[in-house]
Amino acid sequence: MEELEKQAYIFGGILTLANRLQVLGDQLDKQVTLKQWLLVAIIMKMEPSAPTLSEVASITGNSRQNVKKMATILDKQGFVSLVKDDLDARIVRVHLTAKCKAYFESRAEKEQRFMSELFDNFDGDLTDGLYQGMMKLAINVNQMEQK
Repeated sequence: MEELEKQAYIFGGILTLANRLQVLGDQLDKQVTLKQWLLVAIIMKMEPSAPTLSEVASITGNSRQNVKKMATILDKQGFVSLVKDDLDARIVRVHLTAKCKAYFESRAEKEQRFMSELFDNFDGDLTDGLYQGMMKLAINVNQMEQK
């Protein structure tokens, strides 16, 4: 297979795998979708500061509108609280609730089994190579977005 064919396969494969992973992830938990899980995971990584909707949108690659829609659903479920910024009322910050933290702690073992099964038969070299490739792709996508 030529280089261009491999690149096309990788590109199509990433898109296809993303869809399939979303379906698998959504089956993992009937209460929280995979995209909602990602939103919560990103907010957890940004703690202790409460990120804005725009900051979360920028990291996830979603529109602010889509992030707000997901956050509103999570707010109604009691997993996050949406709070106007103290200095600028136009800015909305996303805070994780104690209920959210407890809920995700309770499903940590299920998430670990999912990840273990997903990366079954990966050794350190394969994991590292895929990680390095994904990081390089992310840099290239970022550069393309800046143009």
